Amino acid sequence: MALPRILLIDDNKTRSQQFEIILQFMEYQVETAGSSNYAAVIGQIEPVFGIFVGDGIDKQALVIKEIVELTDNIPVILLIDKGAALRVPTAINNRVFQVQEWPVAYPGLKPTIDKLSAAYGQRQGNPVNFQERRVYERRSSAIERLQGNSQAIVNIRKSIAQVAESDATVLILGESGTGKEVIARALHDASCRKSKPFVPINCGAIPGELLESELFGHEKGAFTGALNARQGRFEMAEGGTLFLDEIGDMPTAMQVKLLRVLQERTFERVGSNKTIYCDVRVIAATHRSLEEEIKSNRFREDLFYRLNVFPIEVPALRERAGDIPLLVQDLIARLEAANRGSVQLTNAALAVLMQHTWPGNVRELANLIERLAIIYPKGLVDVADLPEKFQHYPVPEEMIVDTPAANAEDLDRSSGVMEMDEQSDALPASLAHLPEQGIDLKEYLNVLEGDLIRQALVECNGVVAHAAKRLNMRRTTLVEKLRKYDVQR
Repeated sequence: MALPRILLIDDNKTRSQQFEIILQFMEYQVETAGSSNYAAVIGQIEPVFGIFVGDGIDKQALVIKEIVELTDNIPVILLIDKGAALRVPTAINNRVFQVQEWPVAYPGLKPTIDKLSAAYGQRQGNPVNFQERRVYERRSSAIERLQGNSQAIVNIRKSIAQVAESDATVLILGESGTGKEVIARALHDASCRKSKPFVPINCGAIPGELLESELFGHEKGAFTGALNARQGRFEMAEGGTLFLDEIGDMPTAMQVKLLRVLQERTFERVGSNKTIYCDVRVIAATHRSLEEEIKSNRFREDLFYRLNVFPIEVPALRERAGDIPLLVQDLIARLEAANRGSVQLTNAALAVLMQHTWPGNVRELANLIERLAIIYPKGLVDVADLPEKFQHYPVPEEMIVDTPAANAEDLDRSSGVMEMDEQSDALPASLAHLPEQGIDLKEYLNVLEGDLIRQALVECNGVVAHAAKRLNMRRTTLVEKLRKYDVQR
């Protein structure tokens, strides 16, 4: 079941954009439409738990009447400018769920959204269903979401514990989809600012000419279309945490202004000369190599050192494949808690997933699990049920079972048995019988394993991934053994 969305119908593009930003800040999915195409949009999205209609739409009463007829009693909220007279006929006004004055900030809009959530829950036969789902999603964005037993994840949890209670600026580095925002939220939830707002903004998703207004706000008349004064993200995050995602994509001109805020803790809204003091903890993240960006004159070196007070590097999923069983369990649990389906995977299917390179990282894995839950609702997924791109990976015979993987320990035990069997099968025929003088079995197996690893690397021209396939083991396992035996590539 998809998470319900909010539909905004408005011909005022500036108000539409600003209202959409507020709703996204409140972590709601938003669809926008104008008076000319709202009917088609309503037919394309579902479920919708509330529709906002902007004041000033041509034939507004007719639009509201058609919306009510097109939808199954979905609440309609009318947006009107503060102080403006309500121009909707009484008969239509009676069909409006609520009138909301504009402009409005988060505190003024939250009661309306809460009413919509409650109304949606009642229509679904469970008044608290939708709210419970949102509470779970917020809770699950804390440190419990950092699933895994790999050393990299253990180190990240340790880093969060070390820096959370300070106000030091944190720079999170890692590929797209590795969970950088999850770590930022975990930092916020573990800090003394957890009762204050966590405000994210994607610096690469907002045009450079609008980014200053988004960060610092603007005054009425500051530029064309600025019909009202508006708070920026720094003001929204007052007392809390501001998460600057994809900081490496920020235009150079904005980098200078951000540097000043980080140094002085002051800023001015666009179109104002009034200095505003801010108490905000800044966490930044990027998938880019900022050192390379500095060399290419695309990122300021002084801003880098200001941000890089406490760096946290997030490994790619392919570098911690052993965490995949735990991640899969967590993703399935989140689907079940959100009433969005469920699915189970066999040990063999998990073993295949652990061999994939995951260019989209955890986000790609999450999308796969959700897709499998849709295709095989509450079913058991084996290797043959996985998408075609997973079919070329070898399936260890010991992993071919008919029962789901109960937990990550089951998979680890099966994997251990598989590797032991592989080592036994690899023993030369001369050791079919134990020598009379006896043998140091552990030392012998270590020497044999080291020799076979060196041979595989030579045959594969030093390419670790190819050597791992040749030895029928995971790349991460081979990397650990290379360190153990001090084998040079």
